[in-house]
Amino acid sequence: MTARTSLTVVLAAGEGTRMRSSLPKVLHPVAGQALLSHVLNAAASGEGSQLAVVIGPDHEAVAAEARRVRPDAQAFVQRERLGTAHAVLAAREAIARGVDDLLVAFGDTPLISAETFARMRAPLREGAALAVLGFHAADPTGYGRLVTENGKLVAIREHADASAEERKITLCNAGVMAFDGSKALAIIEKIGNANAKGEFYLTDAVTIVREMGLEAVVIETSEDEVRGINTKAQLAEAEAVMQARLRKQALDAGVTLIAPDTVHLAADTKFGKDVVIEPFVVIGPGVSIDDGAVIHSFSHLVEASIGKKVSVGPYARLRPGTSLGDGARIGNFVETKAATLEAGVKVNHLSYIGDAHVGANSNLGAGTITCNYDGFLKHKTLIGEGAFVGTNSSLVAPVTIGKGAYIGSGSVITKDVPDDAMSLERSEQSIREGGAARYRAAKLKAKAAKGK
Repeated sequence: MTARTSLTVVLAAGEGTRMRSSLPKVLHPVAGQALLSHVLNAAASGEGSQLAVVIGPDHEAVAAEARRVRPDAQAFVQRERLGTAHAVLAAREAIARGVDDLLVAFGDTPLISAETFARMRAPLREGAALAVLGFHAADPTGYGRLVTENGKLVAIREHADASAEERKITLCNAGVMAFDGSKALAIIEKIGNANAKGEFYLTDAVTIVREMGLEAVVIETSEDEVRGINTKAQLAEAEAVMQARLRKQALDAGVTLIAPDTVHLAADTKFGKDVVIEPFVVIGPGVSIDDGAVIHSFSHLVEASIGKKVSVGPYARLRPGTSLGDGARIGNFVETKAATLEAGVKVNHLSYIGDAHVGANSNLGAGTITCNYDGFLKHKTLIGEGAFVGTNSSLVAPVTIGKGAYIGSGSVITKDVPDDAMSLERSEQSIREGGAARYRAAKLKAKAAKGK
């Protein structure tokens, strides 16, 4: 049987004024990803699937994020905010092309899952014209109630309009809907604005479907999954739910979290087998941790690749662009950035390694610094395989330390060191003259680059 085609329209035009932020609401992060990104990742993808995002005026950043996550996303602008149905019709052009299933979702519900979107589509295959996502609220006050008869949805009653009996209903409207694509435009275009605010509400689609003699049904999910984010407090609540979900996934996959509630994960964290995460570790976006690695307490990792049987921390900071080869050791109070450390490298104490490539089995002593910034430009340090850098040494980039070279403690290296050479250069005169010369050269280079 041929797979059904779909269009998911994600409404993301809200200003989010209650967030008290200049950042558009849907770009606030949960588990290291924008709210919108979570929804787009859950939406149907692949052959036969289309995606449209409705944004507000001057919200190009929202469109850019949508395209980053889903290059196939189309952006449509809702220039006036006249209700949810009006927002959906901002994507009329995409809807009019025709699909089997039309889904309407919200960009501020980061906990919704791909499985739920799939369940929403299932009744459409059986002939339903509309499926509405519902949940049983612990406190339904303020929510629209889903009124059903014989398993069919007959109305969505707003709290203010509900009778005393209807207010006892705990099945509430989550707002997410799935339409039969062949009928969707006709249904939504019939929605009027005869209400106190003069707005076009998507909830009226249920009544219209019934008037057309078609069928509407309810698909139920958990209250957590449809949490909408309107305030920073709700953002924090969603973060807590997401972290609990991610920790469970990690534990189920065999990761050892010694104190799970103290570990912060990102939505895209990748783990190998037999990984151990000690208490109070923060893992940001873009991190992969391979088999047998141990991340010790109070370490912070972002956009880093950790090889097999690597030891990191405690109190280590791995910044973007860090790559650690198998068996490498990063110790306490070590910071790395844009650095590749090959297999077996040891940087055990109190060091900064930035814009560097360190060859296999090299040892960088306590207090080693790669001086990668001259005040104008960044430069790279290259350290060969098996090199030994003594404690409290400064490597002034650009500089190359050869394979098997030995750098004495307290050295300031301003010139390349050949393979297997020994450098004990640390005289004050050499440091002063070398530093002044490099500063003049860097200043001229930066000036020339600026003039291009």
